[in-house]
Amino acid sequence: MHYRKIIGAIIGYLSCFLSVVSMSKPVLKVIDIHNAKIDMVLNYDKKASITSLIVGGQKVINSADGIFTSVTIDGTVYSSLHLTGSPVLIKTGNIIKLSGIHYGVIAENWIFTISGQSIKWSIERSTAKNIKIDEAALPEFNFDSINTWDGAYQGYGGLAWFYLFNEKLCTYGIHTTSSNFWNSKTGNGLNISVNAAGKNVAMKYTRTNEDKLAYAITVSDKELGFKLDSGTNRRRFLRGRTDVWAPFNIAGASSESITLSYFNFNEKYGRGKFKGVDGAKVSAVLNTIARIGVIDSLHFGGNSWATPYGPICLHEQYIAQLGLAINDPDYLKGDQSCLDYYCDHAIKPDGRVYPRWAYTNEDAMPGKFNQYGFYEAQWGILMDSNPDLVTNITEMYDMTGDKNWVKGKQQSCEKALDWILKRDSNNNGLVEMMTDNSAQKRSSDWIDIVWASYENAFVNAKLYHALIKWAAIEHQLNNETKATYYAGFAAKLKASFNKPIENGGFWDAENGCYDYWRDKDQTIHGRNMVTPVNFMAIAYGICDDDARKKIILDNIEAQMKKENLFFWPLAMYGYAPGEAKQSQYPFPSYENGDLFLSWGSIAVKAYADYKPALAVKYVKNVLEQYSKDGLAFQRYGRIKQDGLGDDILSGNSLAIVGLYQAVYGINPLYNRFYLDPHITPELAGTRLNYNFRGKRLIISLDSGSYSVSDKIFKVAANTSFGFNTIKDQLSYFNGSSAAVSLQVKSITPLTIAIQNWSPGKMVWIQSIGKSAPSLLNYLIYQLKPNTDYSFFVDGKPVKKLRSNNRGELIISYHPKSVAEQISISNEN
Repeated sequence: MHYRKIIGAIIGYLSCFLSVVSMSKPVLKVIDIHNAKIDMVLNYDKKASITSLIVGGQKVINSADGIFTSVTIDGTVYSSLHLTGSPVLIKTGNIIKLSGIHYGVIAENWIFTISGQSIKWSIERSTAKNIKIDEAALPEFNFDSINTWDGAYQGYGGLAWFYLFNEKLCTYGIHTTSSNFWNSKTGNGLNISVNAAGKNVAMKYTRTNEDKLAYAITVSDKELGFKLDSGTNRRRFLRGRTDVWAPFNIAGASSESITLSYFNFNEKYGRGKFKGVDGAKVSAVLNTIARIGVIDSLHFGGNSWATPYGPICLHEQYIAQLGLAINDPDYLKGDQSCLDYYCDHAIKPDGRVYPRWAYTNEDAMPGKFNQYGFYEAQWGILMDSNPDLVTNITEMYDMTGDKNWVKGKQQSCEKALDWILKRDSNNNGLVEMMTDNSAQKRSSDWIDIVWASYENAFVNAKLYHALIKWAAIEHQLNNETKATYYAGFAAKLKASFNKPIENGGFWDAENGCYDYWRDKDQTIHGRNMVTPVNFMAIAYGICDDDARKKIILDNIEAQMKKENLFFWPLAMYGYAPGEAKQSQYPFPSYENGDLFLSWGSIAVKAYADYKPALAVKYVKNVLEQYSKDGLAFQRYGRIKQDGLGDDILSGNSLAIVGLYQAVYGINPLYNRFYLDPHITPELAGTRLNYNFRGKRLIISLDSGSYSVSDKIFKVAANTSFGFNTIKDQLSYFNGSSAAVSLQVKSITPLTIAIQNWSPGKMVWIQSIGKSAPSLLNYLIYQLKPNTDYSFFVDGKPVKKLRSNNRGELIISYHPKSVAEQISISNEN
């Protein structure tokens, strides 16, 4: 009994103690904010921070400082992680408001609006006075690891590729309003978009000392400038530090909204089903290395933003072409804006186009640069920047079909072309460089430490390509005078280019190749099979002699086999003494014989028209190399075939661009999608997804049968053709013709399988959907005017029709069955 009293007393005492402890225990101030794909935990206990973030079931943030806001003033950091009191939280339906967030001189309210597709985080911010900010994170996301995401696509189509953040405190800052983070292993994607009316948005990515990924958004009244380097202030990528942005001021009240939404990476960026090549590697190359030359929203080039001095070469004709295979509408929009910027800031008053831009002026000729960072290179006047700017504009026009935009570039393109066309002093159609001979030791093109001078085949080949493409646009813009002038100059250039070297041309019968250049004294140089010169001559249509093509391509392949090279070198053999910088000897060394992948697209095109299997062979080699090293180099050595150089080039992806354009035959053109495949048997069965002007096309490639379809219409044929749809109208273009051959209107799904298309007879199979057939209205073009034609269905005559005076035939027909053969023939 005595013991029971003691035990009872102890129990009573403990109960009382636990009750007191329980009453004094603070209430945990956290709230879960989530929808079906995104789940975050907000902590508002004397702080305001998101401590957990789960995306598609993948935990990407799990720390006390997960997501927060902060400013640094005079070296002191003030943040929402440390508040003097707890904010007040009110939840009303799908809206959560956290008010009373005060740190330093900053006052904020956070409002979260939850929907099925996204979580919108609005921040209302105010300051009592104008304040100079050293740095700001408004907000900052601290992802658990630098490997949480593969990378982040920018709103303008560029890429923060975290593979290149290969040491602590790598930092990259750019101007954009959105980031698409993705993880290729889980397939999860997170889009973060910022809307701040009247403000400028910048973003910064850092690999922290703890190997986390810090992602900071900054909103400012003026566009943020860069802190480094002193005197130029253009450096976007830093190593060993995080202060990429220059100080700026904030004052008064402002607001921004940050929208977080989930996407499935494979659905959003999936390219389809590949046969004969590793589709995962194809996608990986185009998703990463192809984009790294985009340095910022107005700076598109070939060199990575991680390159120490961050150069952009405006004398690269393939920057817009990369967009063909990247196939991201954001890249196209971004490069359009970039080309606008180049036309405004990189063209001198006389029409000369600066060939380069960089973080610093270290690569520039003394005093030969402007305030925007464009400059003449120290190696010589690199002439190919003039035609290459024009080519990039024409390629972009083909991909977007934006006629108003290209018309706005007309003056700039004419100015750039006219400047270089004046360099033809002897009127032979070949423009001349600024130097007369190689003894002057100055370069004139992309191969910048080889002393090409006077009449340069490399530059003239690029010029021919630009002239042909721009002349066609002048015709579309109804400037027949300029169209005729540029086309005529191109024809003269081609004729001279193809002449034997003994007659003033570049064809070297003895060596079986087009030579690189001729000095003014008529001495011939670069007789060592310089591959870009010869590949461009074939790919751009300068060389239309099949015998010459065979000699060039067979000779190159023979040497490739002999050395067992995985990719084509810049030159098959060595330059003669004095033709290049002394550091380039002995052969092979750098530009004197190393492997530069940036010429892959023209090489693949040259072989795709001749022996597609060889084109595919080298595409596969590049894909295999990507799996080994990510192609994260400038070039590959000839002897060991090892990656060399810290100028990582997006051009390393161009063989894969060539796969898309020349082998698969994908060619978006200004008024149609043109399909011209050169597939090998092993590629048969390939099914590709392709974004084309707001629509998702499906391209099917089989042996002897190709098709293009959207949600309503499909065209199939066994030869090349063009395809375009607008609402309920399908347009078919026969072969490479830019003029429409057949149009049909239908409100139900319709497939047209072309069986024959010749001037006197056109035959196709029409297949309609299972729903009730609707009236089909056909319009056939390019017929003989005022001529009688017979209309057959399944071989039976239906009626006779007569073309109008424009050579057009109109047929209205109500299908009788799901599939019918339609024939139109000329009775004459």
